[in-house]
Amino acid sequence: MQPAHLYGVSTPENWPNNQLIGSHVIVPPADTVAKIKERHEQQAQGIVQCLDWWFCYKKLS
Repeated sequence: MQPAHLYGVSTPENWPNNQLIGSHVIVPPADTVAKIKERHEQQAQGIVQCLDWWFCYKKLS
């Protein structure tokens, strides 16, 4: 089964060798203000990395 189905994430083009985010996977965009705030907290804790509030990625654990 693909990581997207198992973990609720998306894989970028040429994964795991993507030029922008390497072997990281894309986290679905936050769809509420509360989830945006939660995403900022996750970023501060190093759980995810974000290029903007709607484009975040993380290592697949």
